[in-house]
Formats: sequence, structure tokens, C-alpha cells
Amino acid sequence: EVQLVESGGGLVQAGGSLTLSCAASGFIFADYDIGWFRQAPGKEREGISHMTAGDGKVYYADSVRGRFTTSRNNAKTTGYLQLNSLKPEDTAVYYCAAVKNLLVGYYMDDGAYDFWGQGTQVTVSS
Repeated sequence: EVQLVESGGGLVQAGGSLTLSCAASGFIFADYDIGWFRQAPGKEREGISHMTAGDGKVYYADSVRGRFTTSRNNAKTTGYLQLNSLKPEDTAVYYCAAVKNLLVGYYMDDGAYDFWGQGTQVTVSS
């Protein structure tokens, strides 16, 4: 059974940091790109980062570039998203997702991903 399980969300003050984890099982993690998305109340789900399998290239949305860092540990079949300098507008449910052989133009397209986690809530207070 394929599973992606996010953890690490919580309540943090503006300017603070969190590290989200995405534990994967049921598929060959090293062969899949990992994407991170978020959805704020009343808004559409937004792609915020993508890390490719193999060469580990990383892409970020403008809204998080310079503040968030994505990484992965294939031996632990886990992806990570480090959130720094958090702002109240970063409040959302954060999701990780996995996809194989995705073209670069679709990295932030949530419809392109094969597997999804259940999400973890991040709340940033002002």
C-alpha cells in the first residue's frame, strides 16, 4: 500500500521555523520526484516546491523562495520541508506528493502527481 505521511506541523509565531517531514512507503521512493503543496482556507492548493529524483534539483514558488528549503533522504524514504521566517500568510495545510518522470512545466501542477499525503496544519500567529 502506497503511503505518504506528513508530520511536523503546528502553531508558530511569525518569524519562527518548522520542519515538515513526509514519510513514504509502498513505492520506490528514490525513483519519484517529491512536491510540496499548501492550501489556505478559501484558496486553491498551491505548489511551493519540487525536488527531482536522481539529481535532486529543487524548484520553488516565488512565495517561498529564500525562506523554505526542501530536501530528501532516500535511505530513509523521507522528504523534508524546512520553513523559515514564517509569516501569517503561510498558514495552510501542507501536503507532500510524489510523481515519476514529470516534465518541468508541471512541477507545481497538483493534478500531475501520483500519490498524496493527508496533510499537516501549519498555523503562523502574528
